[in-house]
Amino acid sequence: MRVLGVDPGLTRCGIGVVEGVAGRPLTMLGVGVVRTSADAEIGDRLVAVERGIEEWLDAYRPELVAVERVFSQHNVRTVMGTAQASAVAMLCAARRGLPVALHTPSEVKASVTGSGRADKGQVGAMVTRLLRLDAPPKPADAADALALAICHIWRAPAQNRLQRAVAAHHATKGRTA
Repeated sequence: MRVLGVDPGLTRCGIGVVEGVAGRPLTMLGVGVVRTSADAEIGDRLVAVERGIEEWLDAYRPELVAVERVFSQHNVRTVMGTAQASAVAMLCAARRGLPVALHTPSEVKASVTGSGRADKGQVGAMVTRLLRLDAPPKPADAADALALAICHIWRAPAQNRLQRAVAAHHATKGRTA
């Protein structure tokens, strides 16, 4: 499975591509950040994020896009920019018919480090270890994008089994009614 992880942000949108399957060593194919100027108009910034994500989708051809689920933050301006960048990532994936998975920050942290309360340094250290890198990806947004991709690869088999079980339950229930 090849997953493009997106840590959405307007100033720095982390992007990382990981390939592999649960239970096997994973491989980082690429990591980076799409940057926009805080001085630019919001529309121009969103277009820049879109172009950056499209370039990554063209270059790496992922099977799925994993995006950090936007959560409530104290700074409304920050959460708005994050939500807007998140929507751009989902739009780019949907335009290509790619499935999108949303994972909360605590899900990602728990998946990669074992603790949903891990800090950015701990996430970066585990991403470095899991992908056998020489150093943690910088900035932290890039490491977070890789963590999102890792989280999805590891969680997907369980999520798929759960979806099949729910579908089978509904199919069985429909026959007995």
